[in-house]
Amino acid sequence: MPKIAFIGAGNMASAIVNGLLNQHVATPADLACLGGPDDTARLLSARTGIRVCADLPALLDGADLVVLAFKPQHLASADPRLAELTAGKLVLSILAGKPLSALARVFPRARNLVRTMPNTPGQIGAGITGWCSQAPLSPADTALVQSLLNALGRHVAVNESQIDAITAVSGSGPAYVFEFTAALREAGVAAGLSPEAAHELALATVIGSAKLMEQTGTEPETLRNQVTSPNGTTFAGLQRMAARDFRGVIRETVLAAKARSEELSKDS
Repeated sequence: MPKIAFIGAGNMASAIVNGLLNQHVATPADLACLGGPDDTARLLSARTGIRVCADLPALLDGADLVVLAFKPQHLASADPRLAELTAGKLVLSILAGKPLSALARVFPRARNLVRTMPNTPGQIGAGITGWCSQAPLSPADTALVQSLLNALGRHVAVNESQIDAITAVSGSGPAYVFEFTAALREAGVAAGLSPEAAHELALATVIGSAKLMEQTGTEPETLRNQVTSPNGTTFAGLQRMAARDFRGVIRETVLAAKARSEELSKDS
């Protein structure tokens, strides 16, 4: 396995490290990290055994793949030495809203640049990541990128023009699911359940329904119809959702997130 260097050691970097080690794709000796002023890098190193470095030259010496896992707003003030220190290396970014053009200004001599849009379920290996590259990847680099993204869950290669839509659907999507779950919980309380029971029922319903869709491969509309009896309880609830244009609200939600992602990309 080529040496992988992580600039940043937060939740997503930690998730990738966990996946690489748990899947035996890499050993701790293959991985190194550098964090900010907080303790994340030291804690990640203590928990996993990967090397923690004191500075960029030590981190990048001998590394073949560099993973950008710091806060997106810090790209503009990135250490100018990175241009030379990453020469000939593959650079993979998980920075939201930072297009390949912005990455190319900071890493002009990288052998290739990969932009990804992971989501938070990647922290437990259940995510999905959209990704694209500046130039076509070599077979070896394709395998390297896929091995790394497998650590987070599923992945799909797309054109960069689709990344903003992916950001709005799967990047921001977990927040919509969390919000729906919370709304279902609160509705359960309003219907007479205790907060504890409402929470357990809402959570299990969302998880079970998602697993049913995944394991059966059945269209969500078909499953919806299977649980809906004519003029029954589910029908009554769905009628209220339709009257409030539930699908329209979700569509507006996704389009608003996409528009904001486009704005952030233009500001880069």
